Amino acid sequence: MKRAVFFDRDGTLMEEVCYCSDPRLVRAIPGASGALKKLGAAGWQRVIITNQSGIASGKITLEQYQAVQAELARQLDEAIDAVYFCPDSAQAPTPRRKPGIGMLTEASADHGLDLAACWMVGDRDLDIRCGKSAGCRTILVRTGYGHEQVETGADFQASDVIEAVDIILSHP
Repeated sequence: MKRAVFFDRDGTLMEEVCYCSDPRLVRAIPGASGALKKLGAAGWQRVIITNQSGIASGKITLEQYQAVQAELARQLDEAIDAVYFCPDSAQAPTPRRKPGIGMLTEASADHGLDLAACWMVGDRDLDIRCGKSAGCRTILVRTGYGHEQVETGADFQASDVIEAVDIILSHP
């Protein structure tokens, strides 16, 4: 079975923009593309796992989400292997919505991943709870909402996704 690193999107791989609907507002975290390429070269799958409740609430359209995602992929030099998103609202979540593990189990089935050998990297408590519930090791990044998070129970903390990748590569 393969191993992967699951990444939250907003605030982790790109600067936080509340309900980002405009590709012109997308700013990949500086150095993220290079860090993702290092992971790929080391044999890791790179997967985005993102809640997008703005779709359910009408704050963004599916087409706007897709345009933002395409721009992020371009800025990351296409260094992502798969993307899973959940449009559920927080008021009516399914098991796919983080902190549920549905997107991780779906990715595991689709790509032959061993969740116990995977990592979850995100900027919120719900990212950490999702990863822990799936049996992954976890890293809280201090970008996005990460600087506001206190006791998440993350296995590690990192200043950004670049430091998170360095931690992963030093803990095989």
